[in-house]
Amino acid sequence: MTQKLLPKVNSVEGEINLPGSKSLSNRALLLAALAPGQTTLLNLLRSEDTQRMVEALTQLGVSLTMNDDWSRCVVSGHDGLFQAPNEHKFFLGNAGTAIRPLTSILAMMQGNFIVDGDQYMRERPINHLVEALKQLGASIEYLGEENCPPLRVIGGSIRGGKVEIKGDISSQYLTSLLLALPLAPKDSEVSVIGEQVSKPYLDLTLDIMSKFGVNARHENHQYFTIPGGQSYQSPGTYLIEGDASSASYFFAAAAIAGGTVRVNGIGSNSVQGDIEFLDAIEAMGAVVSRQSDSVEVSGGALKGIDMDLNHIPDAAMTIAAMALFAEGTTIIRNIYNWRVKETDRMFAMATELRKLGATVEAGHDYIVIEPPEKIQSASINTYGDHRIAMCFSLASLSDAEITINNPEVTAKTFPDYFDVFASICH
Repeated sequence: MTQKLLPKVNSVEGEINLPGSKSLSNRALLLAALAPGQTTLLNLLRSEDTQRMVEALTQLGVSLTMNDDWSRCVVSGHDGLFQAPNEHKFFLGNAGTAIRPLTSILAMMQGNFIVDGDQYMRERPINHLVEALKQLGASIEYLGEENCPPLRVIGGSIRGGKVEIKGDISSQYLTSLLLALPLAPKDSEVSVIGEQVSKPYLDLTLDIMSKFGVNARHENHQYFTIPGGQSYQSPGTYLIEGDASSASYFFAAAAIAGGTVRVNGIGSNSVQGDIEFLDAIEAMGAVVSRQSDSVEVSGGALKGIDMDLNHIPDAAMTIAAMALFAEGTTIIRNIYNWRVKETDRMFAMATELRKLGATVEAGHDYIVIEPPEKIQSASINTYGDHRIAMCFSLASLSDAEITINNPEVTAKTFPDYFDVFASICH
C-alpha cells in the first residue's frame, strides 16, 4: 500500500487552470468517433477513464492523434456505427462514462462482444441499462454476477421503438440510450420509471448531442423522444470545459481556509450540473464570484446546511468533507446513488469522517454529520475511489496529521491532483 502524508496547511491562495471534464471528454470522444471527418477536441482530460475510452475506440478502428498532455486531440471519425473488430472483448476498467455508452453502441452494431471492467466495475450494477436494451431487441447475458459486468452483447437487432428505463440509480443508463438511439433507423421513445436522478448530467448529454448535430426532446426529464435515422456531424473544433466536480475541491479549500482561489476553465455558462455546488457553499457561508470563464471563491464563517443534493452527487461528497469545518449539523439528502458508485460511498464517507472525529449517521439515502470539536489525525482509506482521496485532502486544512492511503486512485480523473492542490496551499 502506498501512502501520502499531507503537509498541514496554514492558508490557501492562488489560481489554477482546470483539466477538462471527464463526462464531457468521454462523450466528446465517442461522438467525434461516430461523426464523419476530423474533429479537434481541445482540453481533453488525460486520465484512466478517458484512456479506457480511447483504447476502446482504437480497438473499433478509430484514429486518434493527440499531443503529450492531450490538450489537443484530432479524431478521424467513422461516419456512423463501427464495424465489429477482430478483438471482440472490451475492457473498460472502472470507467462508468465509457462502459455504459459503449454497451449501447455495441448493442446497435452487428457482432458478438464481451464488455468487462475491473474488480470494482464488476460490483457496479448495469441491469437497468441491460433491461432497456433487451426491450429494444438486444441479446445480452451476464457472464459473472447477476446485474453486473462482464456482459456478452449480441448486437445488430435494435431498430428503435418504445422503451422504459428506471431512473433512480444513475443517469448514465439513460445517457447511454440517448447517445445511441439517434443512430437507429426508427424513432424511439424512452419513458423513465420513477424519479430520474442526476438530471443535470442528462442536460449535459443533450447539449453535446446538439453540438454534434443530433437532437432529442424531453418532457420534465421523464419522457424522451429521439428521432431515428440521424447522424452525428463534426463541429470542427470542440472545447471541453473544465471539470466542475474536480473544481469543487479547490472552491472548498478557499471556503474552509479563508483565502481566495480563482479557477479558470469553468464559469457561469457551464453546461455541467456540478456548477450548482457553488450554490451549496454560498449557503454554507462562502463568498462566490462567477465570471463567464472563471470562478473565484473566498472563505467565510461556515455553517452546516440541510440540502437535497441528488442533482450533484459527486460534489455532494465535497460538502460532506466541508461539514468537518462548519458550525452545526450538516444533512445531505436524497443521495442513495452514493451506494452504487465506484464504491459504496455512503459507507466509505461515514467510516472516514468518523476517523476524523465527526459524529455520523448514515441512512438509506442521507447522511447526517456533526463536526468534531477538533479534527483528529487519521489515515484515510480510499476504497479504490478517486473522489474519496480528493475530498479528504481537505482535512489537511486543520491541525491534524492526514495520510491518504493509495493516493494514486486520483489517476481515474485527475492524475496530478495532489500537485495542483499543493500549489494553492501554503
